[in-house]
Amino acid sequence: LLWQKTSMQKLIQFCTKNIGLLVIASLTLGLAPFTPEPHVWEKLKWVARGAEGMAWFDWFDLLLHGSPWALLGLGLAGKVSKPKASKNQ
Repeated sequence: LLWQKTSMQKLIQFCTKNIGLLVIASLTLGLAPFTPEPHVWEKLKWVARGAEGMAWFDWFDLLLHGSPWALLGLGLAGKVSKPKASKNQ
């Protein structure tokens, strides 16, 4: 059997190859709107306080503004981790 990449491995590989794009996405979409404070930071503080009163659209907003940061984290983790040797038989 040939070794095949899983979906997660493909995602990590994509994020690792596109670090620059993910940095730009994190600094723009991930922080917008910038005033009075970054939106994702505001939502994370709300969740840390117990998420009292958060509606579905607040969670969706957190997902949208937080996803570039999560993908950037995957890309950076892919850069620092050692690739596993594949078994080709």
